[in-house]
Amino acid sequence: MARKIFVNLPIKDMERAKAFFTALGFSFNPQFTNDKGACMVITQDIFAMLLVEPFFQTFTKKPVADATKGTEVLVCLSCDSREEVDTLVRKAVAAGARTPNAPQDHGFMYGHGFEDLDGHLWELMWMDPAAVQPQA
Repeated sequence: MARKIFVNLPIKDMERAKAFFTALGFSFNPQFTNDKGACMVITQDIFAMLLVEPFFQTFTKKPVADATKGTEVLVCLSCDSREEVDTLVRKAVAAGARTPNAPQDHGFMYGHGFEDLDGHLWELMWMDPAAVQPQA
């Protein structure tokens, strides 16, 4: 069975977060989306569960991190090209994100990212497939 990943992120405002990620081209699975949580589809096996903070808090006894004041996670998504990296960053900025770091160009690998409306850091990267060494 192929594993799936569900990254759970606390958010402050459901409609604001859904509008932001919709502007970037992501969709939501309505079967697992309501006023407390939204299942954002990244790929057929990768999802981000956007959970309003009071609901997120029911899953942990620890305090919920304020991602605008500290980094609790870096979510990194691969892209098919350098252009896709730049396009997603432009869309994010147009939807209200900030870019705390400059793009990183290493020739064989290119990356940039953004901070979403709740302060979560999203890294986007492209790597030249010819630069990847096959595993033995």
